[in-house]
Parts: sequence; structure tokens; C-alpha cells
Amino acid sequence: MFKYFEPNKIFSITSKAPKYVLILFIIVLSIGLIEALILSPEDYKQSHSVRIMYVHVPAAWISLGIFSSITALSIIGYIFKIRNFFLISKSLAPSGFVFNIIALVTGSIWGKPTWGTWWAWDARITSMFILALFYLLYLIAWRIYKDDEKVFKITSIITILGIINVPIIKYSVDWWSTLHQPASINLLSKSSIHTSMLFPLMIMTAAFALFSILIFLMKYNTELIKIKNKGLDRL
Repeated sequence: MFKYFEPNKIFSITSKAPKYVLILFIIVLSIGLIEALILSPEDYKQSHSVRIMYVHVPAAWISLGIFSSITALSIIGYIFKIRNFFLISKSLAPSGFVFNIIALVTGSIWGKPTWGTWWAWDARITSMFILALFYLLYLIAWRIYKDDEKVFKITSIITILGIINVPIIKYSVDWWSTLHQPASINLLSKSSIHTSMLFPLMIMTAAFALFSILIFLMKYNTELIKIKNKGLDRL
């Protein structure tokens, strides 16, 4: 079902993609910033500090999405021995880790005027911090181990253990009494967030997604160049 990919064929496509993604990213980000910082209304309780949401929430979403993708790719790659899936996972991880840190930092900045403290060992904050540790372990594993089979196995174990934390992050506000408010956006029911705030939030999420794709392509192309330099025809 799954076949190996030739680096030359893949690189011919991925090497051209970053410039187009970059242009699209700049356009979407510009629209998102105008919507988030100028056109969207201030919150009746949090005033202008609510605008941190347009960075904090998309960063958290992208971080969770990337880790979930890494886990799925690692499991499938290990079962079916698809080396390229591990290469994709390795290339996705740095941007996922960066967005995780951005979510933690912006959450801390947002927490000061909202909760009166920079940091609280709230269930969601703590679980997001744990996710950052799993990201870090994953990246360190790729640095430490040089043997492919060993690093494939260890990184797969790290992602499987880490994915358990993802639903905890999602449902922590429902399972425990936390400082975080319940989810404002629901796919299966009516969302409580107003469209004037939802629209810029979606635009900023799209911008962050494009940025993560851009970073992924740059990292992935670097990995493909390394493979080509080793004289390998297949992954």
C-alpha cells in the first residue's frame, strides 16, 4: 500500500513550495493582524488584553494539531516501516514546539491582567507545560540517537505517551475546576464567541498554520538535501 519516496522527486516539489507559502502567509497574517488589533472589538471585561487571544489560542491549537500529526505518522511509519513518515514528523516537531512555547508565554502574559498572576499550576497550563516537555524529549531523541531503528522506536514511544496528554489538555476545563474558562468554540453545538472575534481568530489560525507549513518545508528540504548528499536514492 505504502511505497518509498525518491528524494529527487519529492525535493523537486517541496523546494519550490516555500516561496508561495511565504507570500500567502504574509497576506493572511496582514489581514489577521488588522482584524485582530484594529477591527475586532475589545472585551467588556478584559478590555484590550483580550487581543492576546488571537496569538495564544491559534498557537495552542497548532501545537496540539502538530503533536497529534506526529504521533499518527510515527505509529503508521513504525508499523509499515515508512522512513519518510519519520522524516516528516522530525520536520514538523520544531514548529510544534515553538508554538507550544508561544502558547505558554502568551498565556502567562494574558494571565497577569486577567487572573492577577503570571503563572498558576492550573490543569490546562500544567498539561500544556507537560506537552512542551514531550516535544523537548522528542527533539532531544533525534539529537542523541544516530541509529535509525533505535530513534524510530524511541520517538514513537515518546509520541504515544505524549498523545495521552492531548485529550487532558482539551477536556481539563470540563473535568476539573480551573482558572481557564470553558471552551468558547464548539463544533457540535453553538459557539459562545461572537463572530466579530471568531473571524479574526480563524484568520490568525490560518496564518499560524501557514507559518508552520513554511517552517516544515524548510526543515524537510534540509533533511532531503542531507539524504541526497549521502548518495541515497530512496528514503
